[in-house]
Parts: sequence; structure tokens; C-alpha cells
Amino acid sequence: MASIAQEESRSISQNVTMGKRWGVQNGKVSFAYASFLGYDKVDGEIVINPEQAEIVRLIYNKYLMEGKTRKAIADYLNENGVPTPSGKGKQWTINNIDSILTNEKYKGDALLQKTYIADFLEHKSVKNNGEVAQAYVENNHPAIISREDWELVQAEMKKREGVGAAYSANTIFSSRIRCEHCGSFYGRKVWHKGSPHEKQVFQCNGKYDKSHSQCKTPHFTEDEIKQKFMLAYNEAMTDKQRIINDTKEVIDLLSDTNEIEKRIADATTEIEIVAGLVEKLVQENASKIQDQDDYETRYQSLTERYDKAKDELETANNELLLKKARQKNLEAIVTKMKELDTVLLEWSDEIWLMLIEEAVAHENGTLTFKFKNGYNITK
Repeated sequence: MASIAQEESRSISQNVTMGKRWGVQNGKVSFAYASFLGYDKVDGEIVINPEQAEIVRLIYNKYLMEGKTRKAIADYLNENGVPTPSGKGKQWTINNIDSILTNEKYKGDALLQKTYIADFLEHKSVKNNGEVAQAYVENNHPAIISREDWELVQAEMKKREGVGAAYSANTIFSSRIRCEHCGSFYGRKVWHKGSPHEKQVFQCNGKYDKSHSQCKTPHFTEDEIKQKFMLAYNEAMTDKQRIINDTKEVIDLLSDTNEIEKRIADATTEIEIVAGLVEKLVQENASKIQDQDDYETRYQSLTERYDKAKDELETANNELLLKKARQKNLEAIVTKMKELDTVLLEWSDEIWLMLIEEAVAHENGTLTFKFKNGYNITK
């Protein structure tokens, strides 16, 4: 038991310190290029492949700006004959898209030891979940995606995870209109398919769900949704400068991250302290005879303390990420709003996706449009 605990202690301690060691080294981290989209190795240096980089940017744009799912992006790339990281003849998959959207290398950083050899006899590589020390190197090579956009994507992924399997992006209204009654999203339905009376509508996906009482919220046609949004937009933009100023105030509030940063600093300090205590405890147990029941109790207490601090660090980092992502998003909205007309005469997918967080459907046939800057307008 002591030897197992000693190895766990070594892993905890190394995970805390390895990043610092790499941070003071001048060497650059290399990585596999054959199946990695966007980069080449030229004269020993990591350089951006312009043609492949455009594919990477396209993927990020479709996910972040167009709200597409990973499957929808993969389908689009396959339909347009875009080569995969592995080359021609291969099909894009959800895993390909997920790998590109989450890989820190696209913002110029490098995480070392993502996998390790678990069985040295079989040389089997497995995902590293903390069993082996990792190191994170910032600004290792040229970035294809800005650090801000990369973080925005991570925040959006977490947001969609919260929605779960219900998230969809088959249309611009998918996962953006919610039922007031049951909270389900609205989805596109086809009535009388194949007949002269065929009609497409958007209806609550949980309308006939037997787990709750039947929703009384109505269906909407695409044109009805668009007309209501345009009315809401035109009302909001009657005093464009006031909206811009109000949005700037929200941005100022979001820029205050002192409390979250203190939580991150406190959790990081706690992890370092506990890692040291664990290492000391294990070394003492290995060097002299101790009551093993007492040792196990103390060891378990420290590991629980470590896990609690680690969870707090992850939570605080996620909150900071989401806060910065919203700030960045609102800054982009302010920039765009300065260029927009105060009256919207024609429908715009771009404006809808940029401005609206979601719309809530009510039983009386109205929609409340929740703008990303906090404005709510019902039409």
C-alpha cells in the first residue's frame, strides 16, 4: 500500500511542478505533422501551412459564429471534398472536429504527455489522466486561432454540454427557441409531408412528451419567427447609442475578474501545499515504521483535500473562461452594432446569430427575444 501511495504522491507532486520547469526552458516542443492539420516543419521550425490553416479557421468559424454542431461541420467538409488531416480518401468525423476544436496547439501552446505507455511490454499508449506528469508550454509556435477565439470555443462547448443531447444546429433556430411551459427547445417539423398541403413549422420538441402535461405553446412558421425578431430588433435599435452604452457597462462589469482570480490563486496554492504534505507523508512512511491505519487515515484526508482544491480550481477556471468569453462576445457585438442600420428591413442570419441568446415561446403566441447584452423584448 505504501508503494502505491508513493507513486500517487509522485504523480501529484510532479503535476504541480513540471509546468514550472518547462516554463523556464528555452527549447521548443515538437509534435507529429503527418496527421496534424495546419502546420509543417521547415528547417526544424514549426510553420503555418496557409492552405490547411484556412480549413482550421473555417471549422472554428462554423462552430462559433454559425452555431454548427460537430457533425454538421464534418458533413459540410465531406460534402465539399475538403481533405482530412490524414489526407484524401478519408472522411471527416465528429472526433476529427472535436480534436481540432479542443487542441491547444492551434492557439500556439503545447501540452506535453497527453498519453503515456501503460504497458511497456505491449507498448500500449493510453490517455494520461494525471498518472504521468504533464507540462504546458505557452507561445510554443505561431498560432492559427487567436487565444481569445480558442477560449470562446471552449466556453461554447461547455455551454452546449449543459444543454446535452438536445442541442442541435440543423437550422439557425435550432437550440435557440425554448418552450415557456416545459423548457424544451423548438424543432422543425414537417406537416403533411409529400402532399400538396406540406408545411414546415417550428414546434416544441416536448409537446407530446408524456412525462409532463401537454405544452400549450403554439407552433410558428419560419416567416413568423423572422418577422417577430425584426420587430424586436427595430424596437431595440430606436436608441442605438443607449444600447451600445448599456452593453459597454456590462463589459466593464465582466472585466472585473479579481474575485475569480483570487479563488484560482488560493486553489493553486492549496494544491501545491497538499502535494508537498502528501509527498512528505509518504516518504516518512517509507523510511520508518508507522501505524498503517493512522497513515491511511491521514493519507486519505490529504487526497480528499487535494481533490477538493483541484475541483475548485477547475470550477473557477471555467467561470473565468465563461466570463471572458461573454466579454469578448459583447465587445464584438458593440463593434458590429456601430455598423448596423437602426431599421432591419430584410432578414439576416448573421445578425440573428450574433445578437440573440435565445427566444422563449409563450402560450399567447408571443416570443421573448433575449439579447446577449441583457435586453429582453417580447413580440
